[in-house]
Amino acid sequence: MTRHIHPRASAVAIHSAITRRETTAEAVLMDSLECIGQVDPVVHAWKHLDVDAALRQARALDARLAAGSEVGLLSGIPLAIKDLIDTADMPTAYGSAVYEGHRPAADAEVVRQVRDADAVILGKTVTTEFAYFSPGATANPWDTAHTPGGSSSGSAAAVASGMVPLAFGSQTAGSLIRPASYCGVFALKPTHGWVSGAGVKAFAPSLDTVGWLANSAEDLELMRAALEGERFTPLQEALGMRLLSCRTHEWSYSDAGGSHVWDRALGLLSKAGVLEASLDLPASMSGLLQAQKTVMAREAALNLGGDIIEYGARLSHHIRDLVAAGHAIADEDYAAAKSLASQGVHEVLTLMGQADALLVPAAPGEAPRGLAATGDPVFSRVWTLLGLPCVNVPGLFGPGGLPVGLQLVGRPREERKLLAIAQSLHRLLKSGSE
Repeated sequence: MTRHIHPRASAVAIHSAITRRETTAEAVLMDSLECIGQVDPVVHAWKHLDVDAALRQARALDARLAAGSEVGLLSGIPLAIKDLIDTADMPTAYGSAVYEGHRPAADAEVVRQVRDADAVILGKTVTTEFAYFSPGATANPWDTAHTPGGSSSGSAAAVASGMVPLAFGSQTAGSLIRPASYCGVFALKPTHGWVSGAGVKAFAPSLDTVGWLANSAEDLELMRAALEGERFTPLQEALGMRLLSCRTHEWSYSDAGGSHVWDRALGLLSKAGVLEASLDLPASMSGLLQAQKTVMAREAALNLGGDIIEYGARLSHHIRDLVAAGHAIADEDYAAAKSLASQGVHEVLTLMGQADALLVPAAPGEAPRGLAATGDPVFSRVWTLLGLPCVNVPGLFGPGGLPVGLQLVGRPREERKLLAIAQSLHRLLKSGSE
């Protein structure tokens, strides 16, 4: 097993070094390009790479810095964009052969925001078709015989291998948290509706959420601050954090590796005194997994119906089957699923009580072997349905030596607090494993 993991400077460190004139945006970019040249022929994280455009961005930023101009919060930071998100100056194929060469008329809103913050956009990363289950060519950089997960497969692999410090992804079921768990990186799925989805291929708007991946919680916070239009301040240690552990109704999907990591984590956190209690979800919430599937299928049928009419059998059977299933869902069943989701949010927030966050599984276990499938999003579906912010926290490994993450679930619009907890939790896991 050959690991293609090449640690690089964090986004926060790059921002500091560039703004202090200790390095240049071009030098940072060249470091990323060197890593891409070494790793991507094996990992295949990139769908489209525009070196010339990235060099122009970096050199223009360096010229502004030399002239004493103000620069944005993401100044000179190499950034990858999931190929589900529109870019006016690069093709956006949405992971599908039927959109090969498609050039959107405008950037997605999040792309405009990061351009305004002076990020250096390198290109587009591989995604599954329409961010569903048909995998692309990307392999897991920890072991290329294993999937990186999906649908933010290229973004997770690019961050994990050191090709970029930050990358955009998205989640409708488990497309950020699962690949982050499999690839051993941090990921933030923010509160649903906070980050604009304008210019992102719609799948199930009640669920679709733009998020991002990085190698540290603080890098995730840097992006959050940039999108929020805030000044960046370092995360503080989450002293006295109180977590509720919850295996969830989906625990039976956990495999031996996932169970091993879960037990190891609970032992470390109990010893550290940060686990307040374990929580058993009430039976009234057992239907949320199916509710997420119902909402996703029904809304996919509405949003992808035009693609089915135009492209038909040229689309994967995964997409065609889902849309057919969505059309068969009755109005009252869809309404019942949405109602159950609303009740679920209220129940979860009530059950959390005075705890700071829920600790739940991120994936069934280590990344499955093979590239023909992307793994099961089962441990993220419910939290995506409820629209709550979630963070994957890496730091532990399964019996096969591959990463297995833990998932934190927080209250709506408490992303910064959740990231501070994630940073402290990661340190505890790392110190307990050394």
